[in-house]
Amino acid sequence: MSQAKLSRWLKAIMIGAGIGITIVYFLMIPVVGKDIVTLNPEFAYCYWPWLIFLWITSVPLYAAAVFGWKIAREIGLDNSFSRENAVSLKRISQLAVADTLYFFIGIVVFSLLNMIHSSIVIAAFFVLCVGIVIIIVSAGLSHLVYKAAKMREENELTI
Repeated sequence: MSQAKLSRWLKAIMIGAGIGITIVYFLMIPVVGKDIVTLNPEFAYCYWPWLIFLWITSVPLYAAAVFGWKIAREIGLDNSFSRENAVSLKRISQLAVADTLYFFIGIVVFSLLNMIHSSIVIAAFFVLCVGIVIIIVSAGLSHLVYKAAKMREENELTI
């Protein structure tokens, strides 16, 4: 697969991810929240705080998609192993750390305020695990891409 074709595929995936994030956060989560409130009216006062909390967690996802788009562009320019890509991957890792910590703190606060349904706790642990995996993978890739970029720069200086 050529670099240009890979870049187009990655950009298409980024667009699909952006659409998927929008559908999940702004269509599915409100509907599921309403269903939880319908089945458990004692949690009706929790709907809007939870909805706003979850909408805020979508912001780092969109920012990470922007960095992913930059990486795809660099790949299309045949510049896969560059310091720019290493920095973008590091930023994605930092966004994942911030989002995962925010989510964890939110879950703890909602638990202390007795504003969390037991079924949400299970989903929250899954989300936290996914966040941790993204942190580890993007930080590791950032390190590897940085090392490869450094080696490439050293080789370009050698005649």
